[in-house]
Amino acid sequence: MSEDEGIRHRVTRQGEEALGKIAQELLENPVVTGALSAAFETRERAVRAQEVAMGALNLPSASDLERLTRRLRGVSQRLEGIEDALDRLEQRIEGLGSATAVEQRLAAIEAALGRWEAQPSGAGSGAARRGSAPAKRSAGAGRSASS
Repeated sequence: MSEDEGIRHRVTRQGEEALGKIAQELLENPVVTGALSAAFETRERAVRAQEVAMGALNLPSASDLERLTRRLRGVSQRLEGIEDALDRLEQRIEGLGSATAVEQRLAAIEAALGRWEAQPSGAGSGAARRGSAPAKRSAGAGRSASS
């Protein structure tokens, strides 16, 4: 197996060297380089003529479509950034909207106050005294203000 691999490696290397020499000779040949440059110039003229013709027909050229594609990609990326920022903002608002914990605490306090107010006045002597004392004071204060 290693002998086959060695032969294959040697043949591949020789083939690459031969192709490299051929390419180098072609590039050094003035006829080939002249033909290549003429082909590129012709291609550029054809592209310009196509753009002029498409413009005359009020149709977008390939370069117009490429610019539009790049622009759309940019807008798309900005929109994704805005969506991400909105998602983060929504999460923060939901976190702040956890006022449900505060609301639950207030509901518990209101329930405790409701139970305290629902107790009969004689149930706790200290509570009854505390509850009756402000009533007397407010009644007395009302009399002195009306006098």
